[in-house]
Amino acid sequence: MAISQAMVTSFKKALLDGEMDFSSNTSQTFKIALFTSSATLGATTTAYSTTNEVSGTGYTAGGNTLTVVAPTTSGTTAFLDFANTTWATATITARGALIYQSGGTNPAVAVLDFGADKTSTAGDFTIQFPTADASNAIIRIA
Repeated sequence: MAISQAMVTSFKKALLDGEMDFSSNTSQTFKIALFTSSATLGATTTAYSTTNEVSGTGYTAGGNTLTVVAPTTSGTTAFLDFANTTWATATITARGALIYQSGGTNPAVAVLDFGADKTSTAGDFTIQFPTADASNAIIRIA
């Protein structure tokens, strides 16, 4: 079992099929769920599942709703970002996360690998997304 960081393959196809919309006028909701080191997540992950999702004080299954920072471009790269998100006063340990579209089949967007277990004990557990630019944004298409 392992968590391997990736923009999932099914998301790439969903983009080409017009099934994902990150624009500001969308009714689609995107979420981020946290997972333990027992999870198996990677490029072949197709949807959110509660299997090996973290549990603990201050965490609810399904994770947090993300605020989308509008897609934009720089040069020949299109990119988008999300606002940082926090589980307040949480006691949890997570090894990675899954960004997914909430609703329907809960299709996966991207897997994040934290590189090691990250823990909060009655404190804030924050996901800080990288700088929203063509070289660093969490989702980039070059």
